[in-house]
Amino acid sequence: MKKLITLAITAIMVTAWSAAAFASEVVVYSARKEHLIKPLFEAYTAETGVKVKYITGKAGALLERIKAEGANTPADLFITVDAGNLWHAANEGVLAPVTSATLEKNVPAHLRDPENRWAGLSVRARTIVYNTSKVDPNELSTYEALGDSKWKGRLLLRTSKKVYNQSLVASFIAEKGATETEKIVKSWVNSMPVAPFSSDTKALEAVVAGVGDVTVVNTYYFGRLLKKNPDLPLAIFWPNQKTNGVHVNVSGAGVTTHSKNKTEAIKLLEWLSSEKAQGKFASLNMEYPVNPEVKPDPIVAAWGAFKENPMNVSKYGEYQAEAIKLMDRAGYK
Repeated sequence: MKKLITLAITAIMVTAWSAAAFASEVVVYSARKEHLIKPLFEAYTAETGVKVKYITGKAGALLERIKAEGANTPADLFITVDAGNLWHAANEGVLAPVTSATLEKNVPAHLRDPENRWAGLSVRARTIVYNTSKVDPNELSTYEALGDSKWKGRLLLRTSKKVYNQSLVASFIAEKGATETEKIVKSWVNSMPVAPFSSDTKALEAVVAGVGDVTVVNTYYFGRLLKKNPDLPLAIFWPNQKTNGVHVNVSGAGVTTHSKNKTEAIKLLEWLSSEKAQGKFASLNMEYPVNPEVKPDPIVAAWGAFKENPMNVSKYGEYQAEAIKLMDRAGYK
């Protein structure tokens, strides 16, 4: 009898030890590149002792992997870029609602899912960049005005196949309706002297080369290019400051529906939104902190302050499919 009791106690202790060991680990699937997340995970482990295992890949592929793995997925947290991707993941049932006073405090409401299935972790502004030797900034005003006749043959854009531009157009549909938005997109197409570029960087390089005079890009692409060559004739212009503000997007994360370790996943998500982590999370990619208590990196701050559009970024996902169809009809490839 004593032997049986001893064996039972040992089994309980082993089970408890295994549970404790499991609880000290969290698994992350990340569409954010390794060099942008590894330093954060290492800092988290150093601070808490919790090991972070992660894999990186394309957002769509990771989402399909989580769906295919179903209840057997090892993923506890899904990190991706663009609110449209986050919205899609949530609507596919991959992300679970999380109640967190910490996230509510650290992340402004318009940068969180209304149903609390994900939260933004960094802000990226998609704004106008112009050639300083060819454009007087007083000529610039809004995104919509880039279709005016004075910009004909001068506007360069990235392809409509990229989610960043799909989100921008989706935000227009949410605010202005499809009819007005289609007119705007058609006017952009009429202003472009060449076909859209495959990346923001190529669009910026074409502005420098004189192919066009103005483009629309995420600010961190501008930052990366100028970091390599500070003498490039490029400058940022913050549009729509007298109307609805600059279009902003997020990178963000959510706890997976079938997480085996939701408690630790929530703790990691909350830590990533904290003042301690936010400066590094944003500065690694020259983005803006989502936490309003944290100042941006000095390089980013030097670009100046701006009024951002207060629209909830989940709208980008809601109108994404319509935006893709609209851009195709307008001839924006």
